[in-house]
Amino acid sequence: MVRVVKIVVRVKLEPSAYQADALAATLRACNRAANHVSEVAFRTGEKRRNGLQSMVYRQVKEDFDLSAQPAVRVVKKVCDAYATLKANVRAGNLGLKGSKRRNKAEAKPISFREDAAQAFDDRCLSWQAAKRTVSIWTTAGRLKGIRFACSEDAAKMIADHRQGESDLLFRDGAWYLFATCDVSVPAPYEPTDWIGVDLGIVNIATTSDGKVLSGRRLERYRKRMRTNVAKLQAKRTKSAKRRLKALRRREQRFATDTNHCISKTIVKTAERTSRGIALEDLTGIRERVKAKHDQRYRLHSWAFAQLGAFVEYKAQRAGVPVVRVNPAHTSRQCSACWHTHKQNRVDQATFACRACGMTMHADVNGSRNIRHRAADAWQRGKVNCPTSAP
Repeated sequence: MVRVVKIVVRVKLEPSAYQADALAATLRACNRAANHVSEVAFRTGEKRRNGLQSMVYRQVKEDFDLSAQPAVRVVKKVCDAYATLKANVRAGNLGLKGSKRRNKAEAKPISFREDAAQAFDDRCLSWQAAKRTVSIWTTAGRLKGIRFACSEDAAKMIADHRQGESDLLFRDGAWYLFATCDVSVPAPYEPTDWIGVDLGIVNIATTSDGKVLSGRRLERYRKRMRTNVAKLQAKRTKSAKRRLKALRRREQRFATDTNHCISKTIVKTAERTSRGIALEDLTGIRERVKAKHDQRYRLHSWAFAQLGAFVEYKAQRAGVPVVRVNPAHTSRQCSACWHTHKQNRVDQATFACRACGMTMHADVNGSRNIRHRAADAWQRGKVNCPTSAP
C-alpha cells in the first residue's frame, strides 16, 4: 500500500487592481452565503451535506450570485464547520456540559467573516505551475493569468503532487493560495534504538543524546516584542498603529521558524543513526497545569503541538518511525534505577535521585525515560501493527 503525507504549499498571488477587487467581492459573496446556510442549518438542525444542500442550493445561487460549484463548496464549508464544533464538544475542548464557554458556542449559528478563506476545487480553479499563473472563478467571471510567486521547490511540488482543493485567503493586505499536495513516503524502517525528546518551555526540546535545544533566544525575542508592543499601544498615534500592524504575526513566524529548525535537526539525527523518535503526548496539558499569573503567557505561547506536528510530518517523509508516550512522572523518575519521587526534581535544571544518587540535567533524564517507554511501547504494539515496518 502506498503511503502518502499531505503537505500544504503557500503561494502569494500578485493580482492587478481589478483582479483584487473581483477576488474580494467573491470572498464576500461566499461568506455571506455561508452565514445564510449556517443559519438554516442551526434553525433546522440539518447538518448533513446532502440534506442541507437540497434545502439551500437554489436560493444560494440566486440570492448570492454564485455558480453551481461554488455554491456546493459553500455548503460543504458550513457542514465542515459544524462537524469541527461537534468534535470539539465531544473532546471536551469547550468545557463540560453547561459551562459558559460551551453554551456560548452552541447557542448561536456559526458565523464567518467576510474575508474568511474559501476553498476552490479543480472546477473553480486551475494551476499553470510552469507559467506561475492560476485561473480562478469569481463573481465577475473567470479570471485567467493571475500571477503567483513562490520558490522553485514549491512550484515543483504543486506541479507534481497537488491534489484536491486550494484555499483562497486574504491576510494583511495580501492574497494567498494554499495548495494541498499528496506526497508519497516510504514505510517506516525497523529502528535500532530511539531518540527520546523532552519538550519544555525553558528548553524547547532536549534529546536523550544529551543535546539541549534551548528556547532562550525565542524567549528573548518574545520579551522584546512584548515590550515594543506595549510601548506602541500606549502611544495611541496613527504611526504607532501602523507600526503595530507591521509587527503582526512576526513573533508567530519567528517561533514557527524555530520549530522548523529544531524538528529538522531531530529528524536528521534519527535518520542518520537509523533510530526512531519518541515524543510526549501532551494533549490537554494547558487544562491540567496551573500556572502562576506571571507564567501564563509563557505557558499559552508554548507551541509544543506545532513542534510535534513538524517532527511527525518530517519523519514520515524520511521513513522515520515516531511513537507518542505517556509523559506522566517522566520528570520525577530516575532513568537509571526507576525510583520515582517528587523531590528527585531539585529545580528546573537539576535532577538528583534520592535512591541511587545519580545526578544529571533534569530534561536529559526526562528524555531518557521517554526513550525507554518508546522502546516498550514499540515492542508491545509491533505485533498489532504489521504495516509499521517493512
